[in-house]
Amino acid sequence: MADISRRKDDHLELAISGDVGFKRTTTLFEHVRLVHDALPELSVSELDTSVELMGKKLRAPILIAAMTGGSERAERINKELARIAEERGYAFGLGSQRAMHKHPGKSATYAVRDVAPSALVLGNVGLVQAAQMSDDDVMRLVDNVGADALCVHLNPAQELIQEEGDRDFRGGLQTITRLLQLGLRLVVKETGCGLSGSVAARVRGLGVEYVDVSGAGGTSWVAVETHRASPARRPLGEAFWEWGIPTAASVGLCAPLGFRGIFATGGISSGLDIAKAIALGASAGGIARKALQALETGGVDGAGTFFDGIEAELRAAMLLTGSRNLHALAKAPRLVTGELAQWLELGR
Repeated sequence: MADISRRKDDHLELAISGDVGFKRTTTLFEHVRLVHDALPELSVSELDTSVELMGKKLRAPILIAAMTGGSERAERINKELARIAEERGYAFGLGSQRAMHKHPGKSATYAVRDVAPSALVLGNVGLVQAAQMSDDDVMRLVDNVGADALCVHLNPAQELIQEEGDRDFRGGLQTITRLLQLGLRLVVKETGCGLSGSVAARVRGLGVEYVDVSGAGGTSWVAVETHRASPARRPLGEAFWEWGIPTAASVGLCAPLGFRGIFATGGISSGLDIAKAIALGASAGGIARKALQALETGGVDGAGTFFDGIEAELRAAMLLTGSRNLHALAKAPRLVTGELAQWLELGR
């Protein structure tokens, strides 16, 4: 039990202050130019930032994205961020519930319904771990935290670098099919390396309706595990530090496939990023590291100030594109340039 808690705390500390960002790879949102509307005929007061996802209405298209669980520090962070999500009308994602499955005594570190009774809450389990769980085990993970949906995370690159990680990734599609047959609302998500159009099409073909692209350009979980790795394994992590599909590219590749919801996470750091993600086809933007840093450096008030800025930028982008609501923003004129345009050619 101590090993899992220690690993979770290692992850948290590295996410807050470690050198774990991509060094050259960006999200590619800099290659999205929204077209300025100098005559928007709108008032800021009439802008509507709300969106309905999974039967719940969010006041703004923001997910405080999956980060942590399994330790005392994680418990505090989950409670504080979930309370913020409840008060501000955001969605909230739990970190991997693997620790909770292995050690039921850790369940309290994931329990947020007492502070977020009505928020959209996403549970979280690794696909490799889910393959090894019984149906009842999976349902308990969802039911015990009152999750509205279960994120099934794909993270082969992270696992390969992690000393104690998995090495067998067979049977993934079969496992997703089994989980869908349980009647679960699934969100298939990556962990910092993005979803390709091919992977997105395969899971959509199974009946998956929601994805979280978790693309490259923000925190590199390969980098996180490289810092934790033994000297013998560290060169492998350094070689794959930049591995992945940039977030903007992954959103654009997933957009034509008919998903009911696409979460854009991975390096989202501003309301303008969220606006661009929505223009590319996302339903909401997920923020992890920046939210965690704001909380840990400025407390709950600091996190609130951070999210005030995110929402102000989103509303500004909506006004300056003449977009009264998110539906209009999704159709706003945009210019896609450079490397991002090349990525999106893969989906045509």
